[in-house]
Amino acid sequence: MHEQLDSWIQQAKNGDQQAFFKLYQQFKGKVYAICLRLLADRAQAEDGCQEAFVRIWQQLPGFRGDSSFSTWLHTIASRTAVDLWRKNKILRLSTDEEVPEQPIELLPQNSELEDAILRLPHQARAVFVLFALEGYQHQEIAQMLDIAEGSSKAQYHRARQLLRGWLDEN
Repeated sequence: MHEQLDSWIQQAKNGDQQAFFKLYQQFKGKVYAICLRLLADRAQAEDGCQEAFVRIWQQLPGFRGDSSFSTWLHTIASRTAVDLWRKNKILRLSTDEEVPEQPIELLPQNSELEDAILRLPHQARAVFVLFALEGYQHQEIAQMLDIAEGSSKAQYHRARQLLRGWLDEN
């Protein structure tokens, strides 16, 4: 599989759209999941996924292989979702804690946790996803979300407390 992936990457770097489509098929679920966790809206997540793959196509000739392709792709997907999150002032400034109308299941074995993450207030969810699930540090998150590093830490703490409370109820 690794050799096949390397072949698709090289072909796509050379402009082969069929090879890029194979890469898209291979990674679209992961990219969509990143976008959905950060944006908590199916339509926005679909837009984010599409935008991420446009950026991946545009930046693919510059992929040198210093990191794994999935790590490189993951970084672009995360940053694309954050860019969309930041552009949407309603999400950015909203503090309501409404539960999505329809539960969205990302990981069947953890659907209770996934549903709880989607219930988090927007900024707390973004910080939690970026720190706990995506592995960014608070300083990076603060820069990405245009907030203070202390706010990132406070939002992460808030998210953990809310999640603990909701999961303990069940």
